[in-house]
Amino acid sequence: MNLLTITFSYIRKRKLGTLLNVLLLALGVGTIVVLLLFNHQMEENLSRNAKGIDAVVGAKGSPLQLILSSVYHLDVPTGNIALSDVAPLLQNPAIKSAIPLALGDSYNGFRIVGTSQELLALYETQPQTGRTWESPLEVVVGATIAREAKLDIGAEITSAHGLSEDGDAHDEHHLTVVGILPKSGTALDRLVLTDVRTVWLLHHDEENAAHADSAAQLPLSNRLGFAIHPDDSLQQITALLVKYSSPMAAALFPRFVNAQTNMQAASPAFETARLFDLFGVGVTALQAFGFVLIITAALSVFIALYNALKERRYDLAIMRTLGASREKIFWQMIQESILLSLMGVIAGLLLGHIATEMLGKWLAAARQIELTGWLFLSEEWAILILAIAIGILAAIIPAVLAYRTDISKVLAKG
Repeated sequence: MNLLTITFSYIRKRKLGTLLNVLLLALGVGTIVVLLLFNHQMEENLSRNAKGIDAVVGAKGSPLQLILSSVYHLDVPTGNIALSDVAPLLQNPAIKSAIPLALGDSYNGFRIVGTSQELLALYETQPQTGRTWESPLEVVVGATIAREAKLDIGAEITSAHGLSEDGDAHDEHHLTVVGILPKSGTALDRLVLTDVRTVWLLHHDEENAAHADSAAQLPLSNRLGFAIHPDDSLQQITALLVKYSSPMAAALFPRFVNAQTNMQAASPAFETARLFDLFGVGVTALQAFGFVLIITAALSVFIALYNALKERRYDLAIMRTLGASREKIFWQMIQESILLSLMGVIAGLLLGHIATEMLGKWLAAARQIELTGWLFLSEEWAILILAIAIGILAAIIPAVLAYRTDISKVLAKG
């Protein structure tokens, strides 16, 4: 009978103790894995969505809310801004490019975004099927929307007022799907994109809609892709995605907008960093809790092996008399601890990935960020090695005591 067989026999003998040790370690490892996967994918998601956007200009209010609503489409907007106020801003030499966003409507809970086709260029994407919009009431839908709503080219959809599914429907206007975007892992996957004039048509009566449409036929004199009527109060957008012309603009432009206009300029990089700082305390606390569980599991293994040593002294003495060396006795204890640690770590990794996948499905149902549990990070190897190392440390004292067992005294006592 080899050492591994003996070790498995001892583990099977202590079913309840083994289960508790493995469960404690699995919960600790699983908690840390969920946090690692969530943090990694959140950072990637935030980075992908904010790529190429230096600042967001919108109505005054919470800068974080402006970023969440305009870049990540996870919050309600701070309000609208008049294009007549935006027009002078576009002449600012700090602006290299500006992309308008007009929000306020939705389709089946998915946001309808009036914008320019520069938004597609910003995310380096084009319709996988069909084409981009060329006139009002034509829309391009994200991959998630097309899949969930089973939309195809030529389908007609009806928008609803507001950003929730229970808004009043705009039955007088139907939107035609002319393009479907490929999956990108960004907010575009769950957006309906269209011309800004579409949003105006959905919200204005026929006379005003005609006015807005005729305004779009004027010679273009700005960077938004359509003309601005300074006297037309109906021409409003929700936000402006800005790219700076130079690094110096990052220091000067937001200060100018916030102090000299009735709008605000917010930095996606700054606000998302602030968001992570706010979450950081909770994440650190949960990670600490996970490590506490791992250490508790190690102590549990130590106590279990220490107590088991008292029960096994006679067995160990018999093994010694049958030819087992002190080193074999020592390594049998270490081997048992390593096996317990491996079972706990493997169970914890599986638990962490399954829990993350379930969290991802819940977030997908809530139409929030995308999250998957089927992703293995290099940091997980470190968790595996650390847990095994802790398991070995937990077994050192019992293994040394087993090594020093005086077989003559044990056999004499019977």
